Amino acid sequence: MSAPEMLQPEGLGKPVGMYSHASRVGDLLFVAGQLAVDAEGNVVGPGDFEAQMRQVFRNLGSALAGGGTSFGGVAKLTTYLTRADDVEGFYRVRSELFAELYPEGGYPPNTLLVVDRLVFPECLIEIEAVAAV
Repeated sequence: MSAPEMLQPEGLGKPVGMYSHASRVGDLLFVAGQLAVDAEGNVVGPGDFEAQMRQVFRNLGSALAGGGTSFGGVAKLTTYLTRADDVEGFYRVRSELFAELYPEGGYPPNTLLVVDRLVFPECLIEIEAVAAV
Protein backbone atom coordinates (compact mmCIF):
# COMPACT_ATOMS: atom_id res chain seq x y z
CA MET A 1 0.00 0.00 0.00
CA SER A 2 1.36 3.41 -0.93
CA ALA A 3 1.59 6.25 1.56
CA PRO A 4 -0.75 9.21 1.11
CA GLU A 5 0.66 12.10 -0.90
CA MET A 6 -0.42 15.43 0.60
CA LEU A 7 -1.29 18.12 -1.97
CA GLN A 8 -1.65 21.90 -1.92
CA PRO A 9 -3.01 22.54 -5.46
CA GLU A 10 -2.37 25.84 -7.23
CA GLY A 11 -5.17 28.36 -7.21
CA LEU A 12 -6.24 27.57 -3.66
CA GLY A 13 -5.46 29.70 -0.66
CA LYS A 14 -3.40 28.44 2.23
CA PRO A 15 -5.43 26.03 4.39
CA VAL A 16 -6.91 27.72 7.45
CA GLY A 17 -5.51 25.05 9.75
CA MET A 18 -3.13 22.16 9.96
CA TYR A 19 -4.33 20.14 6.97
CA SER A 20 -3.78 19.68 3.24
CA HIS A 21 -6.35 20.59 0.61
CA ALA A 22 -6.13 17.09 -0.82
CA SER A 23 -4.41 13.76 -0.45
CA ARG A 24 -3.85 11.09 -3.05
CA VAL A 25 -3.62 7.44 -2.14
CA GLY A 26 -3.14 5.20 -5.15
CA ASP A 27 -6.00 5.96 -7.54
CA LEU A 28 -8.08 7.85 -4.99
CA LEU A 29 -8.11 11.58 -4.27
CA PHE A 30 -9.61 12.95 -1.06
CA VAL A 31 -10.45 16.66 -1.19
CA ALA A 32 -10.89 18.59 2.04
CA GLY A 33 -14.04 20.65 2.41
CA GLN A 34 -13.74 23.70 0.19
CA LEU A 35 -15.11 27.05 1.28
CA ALA A 36 -16.03 30.19 -0.65
CA VAL A 37 -12.59 31.76 -0.34
CA ASP A 38 -10.32 33.11 -3.04
CA ALA A 39 -6.62 32.34 -3.51
CA GLU A 40 -5.74 35.03 -0.95
CA GLY A 41 -8.05 33.50 1.66
CA ASN A 42 -10.75 36.19 1.43
CA VAL A 43 -14.38 35.09 1.75
CA VAL A 44 -16.19 35.56 -1.57
CA GLY A 45 -19.78 36.82 -1.56
CA PRO A 46 -20.56 37.29 2.13
CA GLY A 47 -24.31 36.68 2.53
CA ASP A 48 -24.67 35.65 -1.15
CA PHE A 49 -25.29 31.90 -1.24
CA GLU A 50 -25.10 31.55 -5.03
CA ALA A 51 -21.79 33.45 -5.29
CA GLN A 52 -20.38 31.32 -2.49
CA MET A 53 -21.51 28.05 -4.05
CA ARG A 54 -19.97 28.95 -7.40
CA GLN A 55 -16.66 29.82 -5.67
CA VAL A 56 -16.74 26.51 -3.80
CA PHE A 57 -17.08 24.67 -7.12
CA ARG A 58 -14.19 26.69 -8.61
CA ASN A 59 -12.09 25.66 -5.61
CA LEU A 60 -13.16 22.03 -5.96
CA GLY A 61 -12.17 22.16 -9.63
CA SER A 62 -8.71 23.48 -8.69
CA ALA A 63 -8.26 20.81 -6.03
CA LEU A 64 -9.36 18.04 -8.40
CA ALA A 65 -7.06 19.29 -11.19
CA GLY A 66 -4.17 19.54 -8.73
CA GLY A 67 -4.77 15.92 -7.84
CA GLY A 68 -4.79 14.76 -11.46
CA THR A 69 -8.52 14.43 -12.07
CA SER A 70 -11.67 16.45 -12.77
CA PHE A 71 -15.34 16.51 -11.83
CA GLY A 72 -15.78 13.46 -14.07
CA GLY A 73 -13.70 11.50 -11.56
CA VAL A 74 -15.78 12.48 -8.52
CA ALA A 75 -17.13 9.41 -6.74
CA LYS A 76 -18.79 11.20 -3.78
CA LEU A 77 -19.58 14.70 -2.56
CA THR A 78 -20.51 15.82 0.94
CA THR A 79 -22.14 19.23 1.23
CA TYR A 80 -22.56 21.31 4.37
CA LEU A 81 -24.98 24.27 4.48
CA THR A 82 -25.39 26.61 7.43
CA ARG A 83 -28.97 27.64 6.60
CA ALA A 84 -31.84 25.28 5.81
CA ASP A 85 -33.36 28.13 3.78
CA ASP A 86 -30.52 27.67 1.22
CA VAL A 87 -31.47 24.07 0.31
CA GLU A 88 -33.67 25.26 -2.59
CA GLY A 89 -30.90 27.56 -3.85
CA PHE A 90 -28.43 24.69 -3.57
CA TYR A 91 -30.61 22.50 -5.80
CA ARG A 92 -31.10 25.32 -8.33
CA VAL A 93 -27.40 26.27 -8.60
CA ARG A 94 -26.33 22.63 -8.60
CA SER A 95 -28.62 21.88 -11.54
CA GLU A 96 -27.01 24.75 -13.48
CA LEU A 97 -23.46 23.69 -12.60
CA PHE A 98 -24.08 19.99 -13.18
CA ALA A 99 -25.55 20.68 -16.64
CA GLU A 100 -22.06 21.96 -17.56
CA LEU A 101 -19.96 19.56 -15.47
CA TYR A 102 -21.94 16.38 -16.25
CA PRO A 103 -23.62 16.92 -19.64
CA GLU A 104 -24.19 13.15 -19.98
CA GLY A 105 -25.78 12.85 -16.53
CA GLY A 106 -24.23 10.28 -14.21
CA TYR A 107 -24.11 12.60 -11.20
CA PRO A 108 -22.02 11.60 -8.19
CA PRO A 109 -23.68 10.69 -4.89
CA ASN A 110 -24.06 13.63 -2.52
CA THR A 111 -24.82 13.81 1.17
CA LEU A 112 -26.37 17.15 2.17
CA LEU A 113 -26.17 18.30 5.79
CA VAL A 114 -27.32 21.47 7.51
CA VAL A 115 -24.94 22.43 10.30
CA ASP A 116 -24.78 25.20 12.88
CA ARG A 117 -21.78 26.96 11.32
CA LEU A 118 -18.53 26.50 9.40
CA VAL A 119 -14.99 27.56 10.36
CA PHE A 120 -15.69 31.10 9.11
CA PRO A 121 -19.14 32.22 10.28
CA GLU A 122 -19.71 34.20 7.06
CA CYS A 123 -19.32 31.03 4.95
CA LEU A 124 -22.65 29.47 4.02
CA ILE A 125 -21.49 26.30 2.21
CA GLU A 126 -18.63 23.81 2.25
CA ILE A 127 -18.19 20.78 -0.03
CA GLU A 128 -15.71 17.90 0.20
CA ALA A 129 -15.08 15.22 -2.40
CA VAL A 130 -13.66 11.77 -3.02
CA ALA A 131 -12.54 11.14 -6.60
CA ALA A 132 -10.83 8.59 -8.79
CA VAL A 133 -7.57 9.62 -10.44
